Amino acid sequence: MPLFHHHIAFKKIDPLGDGLREEIEQEQLEPEAITTFDEDGEQLIERWRKIEQDIEKDPEWFTFTDE
Repeated sequence: MPLFHHHIAFKKIDPLGDGLREEIEQEQLEPEAITTFDEDGEQLIERWRKIEQDIEKDPEWFTFTDE
């Protein structure tokens, strides 16, 4: 049995070093946060349809055409 036990831990990385990590963690805790672990394929498709419909209501939304 060793007398000393060393535990190494690293801090979570802040992607931009400006507090973005905290913002991401807060958004992940929101009830409407998107996760794929609690939905099957059909539920996920329906959720994205609703998100797309909501985005299209944005006055700055635009679509591309091939013309």
